[in-house]
Amino acid sequence: MTERRTFVIVDGENIDATLGNSLLGRRPTPEERPRWERVTTYAERLWGQPTQGLFFLNASSGQLHTPFVQALLAMGYRPVPLSGGHDVKVVDVGIQRTLEAIAQRGDDDPVDVLLCSHDGDFAPQAGALLDAGHRVGLLGLREFMSTALTGLGLEVHDLEDDVAAFLSPLPRVRIIPLEEFDPAYFLR
Repeated sequence: MTERRTFVIVDGENIDATLGNSLLGRRPTPEERPRWERVTTYAERLWGQPTQGLFFLNASSGQLHTPFVQALLAMGYRPVPLSGGHDVKVVDVGIQRTLEAIAQRGDDDPVDVLLCSHDGDFAPQAGALLDAGHRVGLLGLREFMSTALTGLGLEVHDLEDDVAAFLSPLPRVRIIPLEEFDPAYFLR
């Protein structure tokens, strides 16, 4: 039996779209995107086991953004560039197949999953992972998580608050538990 490990599965399109469409109202700049090396470091500390990042990319255009792919490789991620027809959500299908493959693995290769996405399309696969005895967590911005995923009772880890994956604060409006409320933040 091999040592238990964690796969951090990143839906890069979903994270970028959430930042751009829901928070910034424009395409995020590189400085506004998560620091992906912080994500795998957080994952290793979280469950105390080796971590492998898989970063899914849509390469249907036939082009790869080589500097970004090289940066991912330098941070220890395995880029997964997928292509397909315009009517196929290649990243979603690739992640779904990967989650299904993990759920079918035996006890000889125990793995857990931190899914970095807000997309409810992965709920059936996340549920199957839980049923198969895998630990599953969500990474993203808490207020944008699909209820299809959070309804499974998955651990939610906020990219900004828990992981500290951003260089500067995001322009978020969210519910603040009273015990965490700091009036000084609003009096600046």
